[in-house]
Amino acid sequence: MDDDLAQLLDAIGPRLRTLRRDRGITLEALSAVTGISVTALSRLESGKRRPTLELLLPLAKAHRVALDQLIAAPATGDPRVHLVPRRHRRSGSIVVPLTQYPGRLQVFKQVIAPRPPKLVTHAGYEWLYVLAGELRLILGDSDIVLRPGEVAEFDTNEPHWFGPADDRTVEILHLFGPQGAKLRVRARGPVLPAHD
Repeated sequence: MDDDLAQLLDAIGPRLRTLRRDRGITLEALSAVTGISVTALSRLESGKRRPTLELLLPLAKAHRVALDQLIAAPATGDPRVHLVPRRHRRSGSIVVPLTQYPGRLQVFKQVIAPRPPKLVTHAGYEWLYVLAGELRLILGDSDIVLRPGEVAEFDTNEPHWFGPADDRTVEILHLFGPQGAKLRVRARGPVLPAHD
């Protein structure tokens, strides 16, 4: 085995561990989804087990990334990100990933259909930019309407929800990263009390 191939294979385990941890997934949860034992996953991530297609294919599917992205295959010279929109079956919303490789920062373009608010919390940090329509952001006790060109950024440990401010879709750029940060909202509209 040549040195380049050995280095590529050696880097897969740590990359898998970083991807899993950045997404907040335990080895047990990943094992349940992939059918790969916790021991095998742990050995793969620590570099004590060589990656095989039999292991990498279910992991790529579980993480929703292409296999060549998961293993960081050598670049083909084409820097373009090939956009593949995904439609959320229940809500009708559309998500278009704009980043090609799994990593700490994920970027999406979203067209969000009307839906009822449901506050959530999770580890991370989000940045939202409104392209078209009006975005309603509920963040803790605040209820804010953002219009095209306005931006919000916030720590996702704070209970939050965002979606259309009315009965029309809203189009946004959405960046998500694992680090926490304090809320900084740039909005022209008034801050209203949250609705129950």
